[in-house]
Amino acid sequence: MRWCSLAMLLALSWPASVLAAEAVPEEYAHGRAQFVTEMVERHGYDRAALSLLLEDARYDPRIIAAMERPFEGKPWAQYRALFVTPERIRAGVEYWTAQAPLLARAHSEYGVAPEIVVAILGVETSYGAVLGRHRAIDALTTLAFAYPPRAAFFRRELEALLRLAREESLDLKRIAGSYAGALGQPQFIPSSYLAYAVDFDGDGDRDLWHSDADIIGSVAHYLARHDWRRDEPVAVQARVKGELPAELPIAKKGPRRPGISPEALRRLGVEWRGAIPAQSPVTLMRLDDEHWLGLQNFFAITRYNHSNLYAMAVFQLGEAIKTGFEDR
Repeated sequence: MRWCSLAMLLALSWPASVLAAEAVPEEYAHGRAQFVTEMVERHGYDRAALSLLLEDARYDPRIIAAMERPFEGKPWAQYRALFVTPERIRAGVEYWTAQAPLLARAHSEYGVAPEIVVAILGVETSYGAVLGRHRAIDALTTLAFAYPPRAAFFRRELEALLRLAREESLDLKRIAGSYAGALGQPQFIPSSYLAYAVDFDGDGDRDLWHSDADIIGSVAHYLARHDWRRDEPVAVQARVKGELPAELPIAKKGPRRPGISPEALRRLGVEWRGAIPAQSPVTLMRLDDEHWLGLQNFFAITRYNHSNLYAMAVFQLGEAIKTGFEDR
């Protein structure tokens, strides 16, 4: 899962005097002290060392501002224009060409289509070019202790970050990521890093910053663990003829697990281009004025980022990259 925001880019231009004037919320210090106690009791951390680490973390109001205006709040056409671009397509073809053996190996082991792995890396970090400028410890302490709407979630992610640093010998005073604490080229949040990152190059580390093998293998492993289906479609464009029943669920930006048979939709006047396995349930979606049918593989992509806009951008970028790769 990742969060992106135009507000984040604007906030980065705030002068230091503005940031200094933003008082650290009272609940931040209280939450930090309580968290230290929990980590000492639950995982045996040294209280003094952990207290010093968290005291070095900086509360940053720009992170809160970024959380309030994610890219996924945009209309589909605007969102698509951010990610399905000639530059990302061209760079994706180059990335696939350079990493073809690793992508083929990941496809063989996990069944995930190479163009989807490449497209996720393109959407997340432009193939490693933009890894984030916030220290992960700053982002996650800010959100865990001063962002009540999702504080419980980010406290768990802060806990996961500390465990990850201990397991992988990471320097938390240096590690940078997104404003929501996502890490490395695939932008795994810490809990996903712990659960799904793989040592695909066999060197004993799971390095999502520098190891192309670990990066590619981990993205494929993540999707496979979320029920990616080998060689099945992701989504097909649809056309709706006439009025649909009011009770028929139609997904918009929010994901919905596939649960309608293609034949049932056909009887309701829904048509589509492309083959769908007869026994594979689908989700009917509407993005702006477009209708789509999403299959299980589309839903698997939404487990990476819980947004139909995100999954559709990955799918369409991947299709364009695949065409470019095959036409070289």
